[in-house]
Amino acid sequence: MVHVVFTANLARHLHCPELELPGSTVREVLDHYFAAHPQVRRYVLDDQNALQRHVNVFVEDHPTLDRTRLSESVKDGQTIFVFQALSGG
Repeated sequence: MVHVVFTANLARHLHCPELELPGSTVREVLDHYFAAHPQVRRYVLDDQNALQRHVNVFVEDHPTLDRTRLSESVKDGQTIFVFQALSGG
């Protein structure tokens, strides 16, 4: 199972609890997450099913480079972190 964590600033606006989910890619794990919490999907993915420009996803310390297919492999015990990119001073 893969652990999924959302940044606190997203959790402030929508219910996105930490979960342990199955899957061998970022996409598979997040699809399981969205099945359980469909309201989170529109904050993470755009209408083309790619990551929103303001969202970053990391597997452990490594950013997801494939922002369209989310094809990076994940293993049991790893954590996917979903961040909202913030800017400003």
